Amino acid sequence: MIRGLSLALLLTLSACASYPDISQSRSPCRMEPGGWCEFVREGAVRAYPYAITSLQTYEADEDIYAFPPEWLVKLDPPEEWETNPPIDAEEREKTGFHYTVWERYRPGVPVAQQARPLERILSFRGTDSAGNGIVRDIFYGSLSDDQAKLAMQAFDAEAARFSDDVPWVVTGHSLGGALATEVSVKSSDVTAFMFNSSPFYSGEADENADKRTVFNERGEGLRYPARYKPEPAGEVFTLNCSPGVNAATKHKMRRLADCLIWIAAYADREAGRLIEAHKDEDPYAIKRPIVECRRENDEHPGVMTREDFPCEHIARPSDEEDDNN
Repeated sequence: MIRGLSLALLLTLSACASYPDISQSRSPCRMEPGGWCEFVREGAVRAYPYAITSLQTYEADEDIYAFPPEWLVKLDPPEEWETNPPIDAEEREKTGFHYTVWERYRPGVPVAQQARPLERILSFRGTDSAGNGIVRDIFYGSLSDDQAKLAMQAFDAEAARFSDDVPWVVTGHSLGGALATEVSVKSSDVTAFMFNSSPFYSGEADENADKRTVFNERGEGLRYPARYKPEPAGEVFTLNCSPGVNAATKHKMRRLADCLIWIAAYADREAGRLIEAHKDEDPYAIKRPIVECRRENDEHPGVMTREDFPCEHIARPSDEEDDNN
């Protein structure tokens, strides 16, 4: 089914749209940790595990995290799927469709000592830039519903693997966010988290809206075509983690994941441990958001309740800071 050629062509345009920033404020929140408003910090704590799985579903070593937390366990497909896969291998290869499945456990307790996971996460990959991946994903993921159909098949197959009642979460970045939306609007018992999500989805925008959370970077590339199609309803956060960089750079999942982990670490020690584990591991170090106020020590200060001095976000970084980020 063709969804609208004119919309897909907009993906090739340079987007410079700038929208009101509703998720952070330079005045009321200056004395709050990192200058981030409380509801943003709370949202980041909820979302960052799914930002990690969305990032790790990509396969470029320089973009993913070297040490994902132990309480996020990536699952292998069952052995019988090697000979009888639920999704045809040629169809996956042709369309570029890819996903991973994870189990999330309680932090601080060895996974082996926990009777069951808190939830299972099905994470869809966004556009793969390797080879002809961009053209393939636009054709099979945005212009047609081929990948959307595979996403529903994947969810049904993965859910059928387990006989328990562990809840499911679907997530993804960019095109992966659109695929997560496809599952979300059709599955009332599924929670969804999307990041810089593509507007190319089908279904009713308001369906199951209370179970969707979306984090978008202000001015990133897909916000422009999203103006021409209603975004799926949900709890939507608009962050400005990287002012001064171009729309394509703003779109990257790694930047948004770093930002969410950094914000979450003001309230969540597990996020702080993730920052600590990567701090000496370039190119894997989790960077402070460009917008955030500067400190004498550029390391994350950890869990805190308020700032000693007003922490005012920076509207535009210096050229040197742009180059370093």
